[in-house]
Amino acid sequence: MLDYFDSQTSKFLLITILAGMVFFGLIFYFLKKLGKSPKNILPVNFAGKMRLPLALFMLALVLKIIKTNDRILEFIEENFLSHVSTLLFILSITWILIVILKAFKRNILLKYDMSASDNVHARKVYTQFTVLERVLMFLIILFAVSIALMSFDSIRSIGVSMLTSAGIAGIIIGFAAQKALGTLMAGIQIAFTQPIRLDDVVVVEGEWGRIEEIYLTYVVVKIWDKRRLVLPTTYFIEQPFQNWTRNSSDILGTVFIYTDYNVPFDALREELTRILKNTDLWDGEVNVLQVTDTNNEMVETRALMSAIDSPTAWDLRVHVREKLVIFIQENYPHSLPRTRVEMQSRKDSDKVEKATKEPDKSDLLRDK
Repeated sequence: MLDYFDSQTSKFLLITILAGMVFFGLIFYFLKKLGKSPKNILPVNFAGKMRLPLALFMLALVLKIIKTNDRILEFIEENFLSHVSTLLFILSITWILIVILKAFKRNILLKYDMSASDNVHARKVYTQFTVLERVLMFLIILFAVSIALMSFDSIRSIGVSMLTSAGIAGIIIGFAAQKALGTLMAGIQIAFTQPIRLDDVVVVEGEWGRIEEIYLTYVVVKIWDKRRLVLPTTYFIEQPFQNWTRNSSDILGTVFIYTDYNVPFDALREELTRILKNTDLWDGEVNVLQVTDTNNEMVETRALMSAIDSPTAWDLRVHVREKLVIFIQENYPHSLPRTRVEMQSRKDSDKVEKATKEPDKSDLLRDK
């Protein structure tokens, strides 16, 4: 390509390209050094993520400089160079902003531990930054696409010619996109009001699960059997649901035992205390055993206990239920639920039948 240019133009091209490569190398080296230092806020792989958008930015800058040479414009159209460099600038700057946004979010979230037992505040911050990050990314990309489209004269002229019908078109689009905009606004509302957070334990549509992902338009709930329930964000604004970890992660668990009336309740209470003290699943807070219901056949006894979170509470419940059943089987088998039937002897039944059939003498005299 340099054969088509004179020596001065060739030198200009070489110097411009080399200067761009040197400038790119210096910036990349500087970012790499910053990433290795533990004192800065940049992540370790920040330079690697900035390499491609930075290269596109330097390429756009080189094209802008090349466009100033009249000799080069004799071979390449100026409008073509302008459009390519403008699009590269928009693409690279958008990419750089997204990388910086992700790095800022990652640096903030490193201060919070989601694996802690009491992680309510951490889940709150994670939810806010995750949703806000997606909102900002959506706005950045929308703004970049708008600027890129408006950089073309043909599209700009079409846009100007359509301003006369923009009012009617805006009303039509508003009605058509009302549901989509409502879903988008619900996602933003969840980020601030936070009826749900990441890793919250919820019961929705009769299913128990955890909030796995929160997007602008939908929420993914991980069901206990590893299925995924996908719901629109408006569901958590408009529909009632259970949130078991709204204020804290600890939760109460219940176990119901059905026995005969002659079961010793004090022995059951002592056994419940022994079971809870011998397991790490119990958090040491709640330990209650109460008779909650009776009927003509059995007694309902409820064991109430506490755990640090809902998965632990589930394991604690099944553990206590199994141990209490074994305790009753081994020590009080006669207290298991049973159905009683009273059987009368033949003589007693004949006497009852005769008494019902033969009238009393006083009744006969009364009739006369």
